[in-house]
Parts: sequence; structure tokens; C-alpha cells
Amino acid sequence: MTTVSLTGTGAEDLTARTVTPAEQLTARLDRLPMTRSLWIMTVLLTFGGFFDGYAIGLIGALGPGLMKSGIFTATTVSFFGMSGFASFVAAMFAGLFVAALGVSFIADHFGRRAIFAFSLLWFGIANFVMGLQTTADGVNIWRFISALGVGVELVTVDAYLSELVPKRVRGRAFGFLQAMSAISFLVAYILSWQLVPNAPFGFDGWRWVAWIGSIAAVAVWWIRLGLPESPRWLAQQGRMEEAERVMARIEARAEAESGRPLPTPEPPHYQDPRKGSIVEIFSPRYLKRTIMLMLFNFFQTVGFYGFVAWTPTLLIAKGIHITQSLEYSMIINIAAVAFPLLIMLFADEMERKWHACASCFAIAVFGIWFASATTPAALIILGSCLAMSTQWLSYGLHSYQSELYPTRIRARGIGFVYSWSRLSGILTPFFVAFFLRDFGATGVFVFVAFCMAVVIISVATLGPRTGKLQLEAIAH
Repeated sequence: MTTVSLTGTGAEDLTARTVTPAEQLTARLDRLPMTRSLWIMTVLLTFGGFFDGYAIGLIGALGPGLMKSGIFTATTVSFFGMSGFASFVAAMFAGLFVAALGVSFIADHFGRRAIFAFSLLWFGIANFVMGLQTTADGVNIWRFISALGVGVELVTVDAYLSELVPKRVRGRAFGFLQAMSAISFLVAYILSWQLVPNAPFGFDGWRWVAWIGSIAAVAVWWIRLGLPESPRWLAQQGRMEEAERVMARIEARAEAESGRPLPTPEPPHYQDPRKGSIVEIFSPRYLKRTIMLMLFNFFQTVGFYGFVAWTPTLLIAKGIHITQSLEYSMIINIAAVAFPLLIMLFADEMERKWHACASCFAIAVFGIWFASATTPAALIILGSCLAMSTQWLSYGLHSYQSELYPTRIRARGIGFVYSWSRLSGILTPFFVAFFLRDFGATGVFVFVAFCMAVVIISVATLGPRTGKLQLEAIAH
């Protein structure tokens, strides 16, 4: 044990205390250089973001095919009609909502690694069964079930990645996570562009797009079984012997790959040793953050999924043919892939909360502009700008909310606030369908701009600073 000064550690009422092994371990983790082995672990973790993105990308990618096959219609007669495409979107978000609110606590209880692997396997199997369905009800039920797996997956990824990556490069790591998610959108649209207009071996093309994603998910599940448990989580659970073994392996690889001794750890921050409870996110220390993240999650969904999930449908509403719509969507998503890679260049140089605010402003401006565009070139250019802005927003959300709660309640806290995004996701497609039917694309994006304004105001006024700070310092 080591005695250190507590100045700036969040326990200012004391002048010195004995540092616990758990606190020493997290300080050792934050001093690590980002070597090849840590990047490999980061890449494996970001596959969780890939399949979350693929599942969400299927909304827009499969939409034209599902409507072509007669399973769904573009709009609904009644607001909550189950025969419309909006019900397909809502079914996924209903599953994501249940997973985020009711199941995410298991990652705090059973650990990041086990839940990470299990949830991906769940998604792969359920998504395959969805591709076998022939009715709207059958597709929606299995879409809901598959979303349970991917919903737990992404909450766990956010917690896992923030705990494993050193503080200096958390922003870059989440930028890469966002790039993987964007790549998955592009893959979904490329497959749909090639397959949806056709029926290989007598099966509708949209089914092949779903099945290919399921097979890939099971393959990646097997590859990722070698990931270590989060040493931060193990230490928080009091399992210090296991945490030390994991940490020792990580340190040995980092030192060997860097070719020099590891730097001296910074003074560790105080860690509350108590077991966590979801009630804690409403305590005076975290209440303002929780309110801010609830507003952030609920209203950002409209900006992100209002465009991403409906891109082909919005283009069709502008008179673009189904094949051209999928082709334009594929081109637009190429820009969405490139932008998260650019974010990695400045992710840790710009305060996290301002990433979110700037991206929302860009969505509002480009969205209204896109609504008035008529030429193919303008639709593709403005659509690309919108796609890049939505990726920027998603990066800002996931990197920011993963930092604002302590390790003992991180997954539960993320799950609760993220459930507001999923709840909004259930309602958003019906609102988009309503505005599209009665006011056209312009009405859709005026609605989006209003929601983006709510996000900017809430994050700018209530959000704390997190850039390049230890997770334990942010928690206190």
C-alpha cells in the first residue's frame, strides 16, 4: 500500500490516505502506451459496434426490399399501424429499449467479457431466423428478439472499451469504434444494392442480407473469445488476484512492444469501494449528468435515425427509383465511413461535449438543405454531409456517456440513459412517417432540427468536462 496526497482526487476533505490496490491498478492502466496488442484488443472490441451498426443499417438497407416483397408498406393508415415499415423500425428499438433498461445491469454483475460474447451469438441466431419469416408480424417479432442481443452488446462495448483503453487515447479508440459502425452501414448497403433487387436461388434478396450478417456475427463471436476481462471491473469487484494476472499480461506485452520501461503511473484517484446500485445515478453527484444524458439520448435519436434509417425511403419519396435509391445510399455511406477515421485525428484535442453540440448543429443545417435538394448531385453531396454529421453525433454520444459514471455502475448507468434513446427510437419512425406523409421531406427535417436544438442546449449547459481525464477523476 502507498500513502499519497489526495489533492484533486475528489476527496478534498482528507489530506492523505492509503491507496488501495484497485486504485493503483487503474493508474497503471492509464499510463500504458497504446501498443499493437492494445490496438488489437480495441479492434476486437469494436466488432461489437460493427454488428450494432449492421443491425441498425438493416433498417434502411432492407426497407425497399421488405416493401417490394409486400411484407410492409411505406406509410401507415393509422399512426401506430403494424403493417407499415415504421413498425419494423419500432420493433428493433423496442428490443434495444428492453435490453438497455432491463438487461444491461448483467454486464456490471457478470463482467464485460462474458456478456460481450454471449450477446453477439444471440443476435446472430435471432437475425438468421428473422430472415426466414414471411409475414410482418413474424419479421417484427424476430427483429425484436435479435435487438435484445445487440442492445446488450453495445452497452457492454461502451463500458468495456472505456475501461480498457488508456485515458490519453479514449477519444481515438471511440473514433475507431464509430468507424467500424460506419463500415457496417456501408456493407449493409452494398449487399442490399446488389441483392435486394434480385432473388438469388429463389429467395428474396433482403433475406440474404440478413443471413450474411448472422453468419459473420457467429464467426466474430468465436474470434473474440480470447479477449481479457476488464481489469478495472475485476478490481472493483474485489477480485484483485484475477485483475493482477490480467494487468500483468497487458503490461508485459506493452513493455515488450514499446521496447522501453513503462512510465511511472500518475497519482491514482479515489475509488469508492462500495457495490453499485442504479439508484446512485440519481444521487446529487450524478443527477445533473443523468438528466443531461436522458435528454441527449432521447432527442439525438431523431437526428441520427431520422436520416440514417430512412435514407432510401426519403430518396424514393423524392421520386428516385428503388435501385437508384440504394445506389445513392451506398455512395452516401462511403462518406460516413471516412469521417470517423478523420475524427481520430482530433478526437482527444476537442472537448467531448463540443463534439456532440457541433454535430447536432451540422445535422440541422444539412438536413433542411437536403430536404430542398432535387438534383442527383445535390442529394448525394448533402446526403454525404448529413451522413458524416450523424456519425460525428454518434461518436460524441458513445464516447461521452461512457465516461460519466464510475466503474461499479457504468454499464447500468449507460444502459439506463441509453434506454431513452431506444424509447425515442420506437416513437421516431412513426413521427417520421407522419411528417413524411403530411409535410414531405421538409417537414421531417424541420422536426429533426428542433430536436437537435434541444440536444445542443442540454449538453452545453449541463454536461461536464471529460477530455483526457482519468475515469475515476470524472466520476468524482
